[in-house]
Amino acid sequence: MSSAKRTGTRAPGAHAADGHDLIRVHGARENNLKDVSVEIPKRRLTVFTGVSGSGKSSLVFNTIAAESQRLIIETYSAFVQGFMPTLARPEVDVLDGLTTAIIVDQQRMGADPRSTVGTATDVNAMLRILFSRLGDPHIGPPSAYSFNTASVRASGAITVERGNKKAVKATFQRTGGMCTNCEGRGTVSDIDLTQLYDDTKSLAEGAFTIPGWKSDSQWTVQVYAQSGFVDPDKPIREYTERQLRDFLYGDPVKVKVNGVNLTYEGLIPKIQKSFLSKDKEAMQPHIRAFVERAVTFTTCPECDGTRLSEGARSSRIRKTSIADACAMEIRDLAQWVRELDEPSVAPLLTALRDTLDSFVEIGLGYLSLDRPAGTLSGGEAQRVKMIRHLGSSLTDTTYVFDEPTVGLHPHDIQRMNDLLLRLRDKGNTVLVVEHKPEAIAIADHVVDLGPGAGTEGGAVCFEGTVEELRAADTVTGRHLDDRAALKETVREATGALEIRGARTHNLQDVDVDVPLGVLCVVTGVAGSGKSSLVHGSLPAGADVVSVDQSPIKGSRRSNPATYTGLLEPIRRAFAKANGVKPALFSANSEGACPTCNGAGVVYTDLAMMAGVAAPCEDCEGKRFQPAVLEYRFGGRDISEVLAMSVARAEEFFGAGEARLPAAHRILGRLADVGLGYLTLGQPLTTLSGGERQRLKLATHMGDKGGVYVLDEPTSGLHLADVEQLLGLLDRLVDAGKSVVVVEHHQAVMAHADWIIDLGPGAGHDGGRVVFEGTPADLVAGRSTLTGQHLAAYVGA
Repeated sequence: MSSAKRTGTRAPGAHAADGHDLIRVHGARENNLKDVSVEIPKRRLTVFTGVSGSGKSSLVFNTIAAESQRLIIETYSAFVQGFMPTLARPEVDVLDGLTTAIIVDQQRMGADPRSTVGTATDVNAMLRILFSRLGDPHIGPPSAYSFNTASVRASGAITVERGNKKAVKATFQRTGGMCTNCEGRGTVSDIDLTQLYDDTKSLAEGAFTIPGWKSDSQWTVQVYAQSGFVDPDKPIREYTERQLRDFLYGDPVKVKVNGVNLTYEGLIPKIQKSFLSKDKEAMQPHIRAFVERAVTFTTCPECDGTRLSEGARSSRIRKTSIADACAMEIRDLAQWVRELDEPSVAPLLTALRDTLDSFVEIGLGYLSLDRPAGTLSGGEAQRVKMIRHLGSSLTDTTYVFDEPTVGLHPHDIQRMNDLLLRLRDKGNTVLVVEHKPEAIAIADHVVDLGPGAGTEGGAVCFEGTVEELRAADTVTGRHLDDRAALKETVREATGALEIRGARTHNLQDVDVDVPLGVLCVVTGVAGSGKSSLVHGSLPAGADVVSVDQSPIKGSRRSNPATYTGLLEPIRRAFAKANGVKPALFSANSEGACPTCNGAGVVYTDLAMMAGVAAPCEDCEGKRFQPAVLEYRFGGRDISEVLAMSVARAEEFFGAGEARLPAAHRILGRLADVGLGYLTLGQPLTTLSGGERQRLKLATHMGDKGGVYVLDEPTSGLHLADVEQLLGLLDRLVDAGKSVVVVEHHQAVMAHADWIIDLGPGAGHDGGRVVFEGTPADLVAGRSTLTGQHLAAYVGA
């Protein structure tokens, strides 16, 4: 590689410190990496490419960035390290020339209802100070404008010992801005009591219809039945007013049930603590379905969804309250702040203007500060995290990005490229994991991993410039200049889903017919209203299966076999063939190795140092008891089956004595989405983002819905994999399904039968349908930004 020539060479008279211009990695073995050695030039933009699962993230995030962060943590005292995350040293022989790493990834921001764009970026903190200084009427310090701070008043006798004097009286008061009705959430929950119990039955007859609440043995139910507040043999509809109030809203009190002291509290607060305080996405499917059925969230009538108290809403600067400021689109708020001329707060206004301008510059000017952080897409969340680094004075830092162009329209990618180059030009090392050719084109240096995915990847196939990559015989090099062609003929719609008067978020009374029986692509610049139209406006009961970008929840005990339901038919087949219980063939149940509890490894906690995970000596990492491994099906034990790749397992369960149609169907769907290389027992925590979304897609392909809605399925996909995805979408449509795809990738647009283009801009400049028709008509008209970029892409 060209940069390697600098190694160990120095011009006469050059300072020794100037020779450290490379990050050297030798013998990296994280996940599927195969003794990878690579030298990365500092103060340059290096792009890492390769098919999904080839080891890009393992090298960049799990090796280089992880070791940098571990070394920084080690500089703190042992006391401080005890409060920080413990990181193990990556599996690598030599890591040399590292600098401080700042990771800007696609992890969604927390789904906490109190977290908003404003709180996540500290803009709200600056606005609160601004209003506490300039707001009229003045209502108090910055906390008086915070919807996360409640007002507190207290007084009483306390003893403070200072020498011989004792003060025995104290009062305390704090003014907060939290709305007391919704407690700063902006919404109030209304619980449908008919979904909690059948009031024609008594508790003894099983009146509760809450998942997991059974009358005969469940402790929670016994607390109500034996509390003494209600008659367990009387139907609930016959309770007196006092009994019903105690049953639904009773305060926590201690009661004795079967000789055991337990706490009784009303059903409504119990449900709120048990279900409503948890992240809905983390719930099991049947629990989530119950919550969606039983609970409706409505805008708080007292604060009108602003989350703020009446006092905080009454204080204004030039007729604008802090609630009004947070509800504005950020580009409008930036203009409002620019018009404020107050010398007393000049430094604050400068900092606030710079931060708001960064939002606009990065293409997020259409957001508002009161937008819940959990509703941002992965790409939006990543760009929000970038904002705090754009104005940073730090140099010689390593910035690590995970597909920064995800979720961006081709029109916006150039702006993102400019930002990456700006970070580099300040003297920083920029490492980018990326698939888009437009982003690869700006690289100073390219590292291509592969040649395949999973066990077939993990090696460096190419290092050099973009031009050298084009001439290289690698998967990326061969596909770098791929361009999809427009279809000669398109399918005819068999019907339509009618959307009328859609006004979700920024949609402006949209009327549109989504065709059925075809591949329909919904596109437009980021923030134009695509997701609002597809996810928020499709008519209810439309038989829709939605596959979005929300992350898969799962521990290292979860794997493709458990997540897809594949393990169930396999366990039953093993049990039937050997005349034993299916539970024996689960590493999370009776068959688990008792030494490691089915984890396959034994963890040793070393306090402030990283814990050590060693393979279990008893089961040798197989996770099962030795007795379980004696049972066989088709000549293989359960651990050997879980060690198979999807492609090998599909062959194994497809014919012969191990033929298992139920398992073969699921394996076929996994192979269809390009996951044939995954092993059935591979922990979900080791999968890349693209692999997780395709795993989710494979799971939903078995659903009975007639309309599939996919949210940017090309995220995390290599150029070579996009062709396979298009084949899968075609097969779904040819099988009689209707496929609606929210997508920016031009190859998917060119392959569509019908395109709905939203825009023309983002936020209040968007929310309108600017084009409906075939890709050929869109290219011919060039009337929208999408049409212009698609025409350039297909060379029309």
